[in-house]
Amino acid sequence: MFHIQKSTNLTEATEALVVGVFKQTKPFTGILADLDEQLDIRTLIKSGDIEVRNKAITKIPTLGKVNPKRIFFVGLGRPKEMTASSLKEGFGELFQHIQKSGIAEVSIALPSFETDAVNEYMCAYALSEAFPLSTYKFNDYKRRSNEPAKRIEKVTLLTDEDNQEIENMVRTGYIYGKATNSARTLVNLPGNMLTATDLAQYARELGEKYEFEVEILEKEDMEKLGMGALLAVNKGSVEPPKMIVLKYQGKKEWKDVIGLVGKGITYDTGGYSLKPRQSMVGMKTDMGGAASVLGAMEIIGEIRPNQNVVAVIPSTDNMVSASAFKPDDVITAMSGKTIEVLNTDAEGRLALADGITYAKHHGAEYLIDVATLTGGVIVALGEETTGAMTNNQRWYEKVAEASVEAQEDMWQLPIFERDKKRVRNSAIADLNNSPGREGHAIMAGAFIGEFAEETPWVHLDIAGTSVTKKSGSLGPSGATGVMVRTLAAAVERFDVETK
Repeated sequence: MFHIQKSTNLTEATEALVVGVFKQTKPFTGILADLDEQLDIRTLIKSGDIEVRNKAITKIPTLGKVNPKRIFFVGLGRPKEMTASSLKEGFGELFQHIQKSGIAEVSIALPSFETDAVNEYMCAYALSEAFPLSTYKFNDYKRRSNEPAKRIEKVTLLTDEDNQEIENMVRTGYIYGKATNSARTLVNLPGNMLTATDLAQYARELGEKYEFEVEILEKEDMEKLGMGALLAVNKGSVEPPKMIVLKYQGKKEWKDVIGLVGKGITYDTGGYSLKPRQSMVGMKTDMGGAASVLGAMEIIGEIRPNQNVVAVIPSTDNMVSASAFKPDDVITAMSGKTIEVLNTDAEGRLALADGITYAKHHGAEYLIDVATLTGGVIVALGEETTGAMTNNQRWYEKVAEASVEAQEDMWQLPIFERDKKRVRNSAIADLNNSPGREGHAIMAGAFIGEFAEETPWVHLDIAGTSVTKKSGSLGPSGATGVMVRTLAAAVERFDVETK
């Protein structure tokens, strides 16, 4: 797929050559100077035939004047304004254009994308992550012809830098992008094709591939362990629940363990607190947190960091039947805490309660839970920012740094003592699962925090960010695979000084 070549001249005969072009008045250097001499690039820029605005893509045939058959120019705007994020989006636009053109092989001149703040290594990472993200397509169930889809088969990076280091950056970026796509595919699958059993089988195969320790708890196992919260959510379903565990040991001793807990509700009707018809469509995506955790574990399996990680996914669907749990029920979670059920559509936090407790049972000393949890977070932060809560500011800051590195926006919401009192406000149980609409996203986080207790914990509510209604530079509409890269980066960059 990717090839590294220490050359930036025009002698190579290739289907397409890609160069970056900035909005500037300085003399061209390197490959741009060579192209200007042969094709009068500066005149084409002045006339607007080559666009230099950010993310603009211009294709120019060379008509035999140079060896590449065509040149793709990627507009980069002003050098001082270019960021790693805007560069990645520019590469995304590029790969989408090339794929539509039906070109199978392309060469990219990395030095033409450099600025004082973005070097060739960063460029290599950005393009290798952008490539799988931008060209992702879910294999849907439409009937179609047998004609194979046109794909980019070879990308050659022309560089002035050390080939091995460039290769390392390319490999890492591609792993992160591909794993995000794996999560996207899981979220895009219909609920009848991804049950808790299917999700467990996917995790088992992932474990076999990367030599993780795998544990799948069945309903009988959960009953013995007293996982009454997850079991309550499952009561209305004909599909058996699964508590899915993957363990990766990157250190000699099982210590400083990071627990990644993902909500795995494969379909959510709301139960007896039934969702309206229009709100129920799309609830196949309610296992987005589980998909994020599994995507992160794919990266961990490939990168093999020197860390210990346990991934825990409580999984079931939330259905309506004669046996389903009801508002006013009282249930007992694995931790022993009792919960008054006021809303059966607040089921995700119940499943996570047992997932958090079981992660701690497996030795997790730092926790991150990820969940498509509340509509309230969308009202608060919109559809492009993940909501975050914590009981440990230093641990939160580490996760926030990872999110900046991954370019996945998140924003911290508070949990005050009065919020904790609201979830503890029950006349007949230790907790209630839904104190009301006011501050709903915070109430959900405060509830989960009751099970994290003193363990450093970050809660990520991806209800708004796990799917998108519009296509963009880095992928189509549908599942986004959000937080896969943040979770993996948090694990890779972990240090024990967060205590």
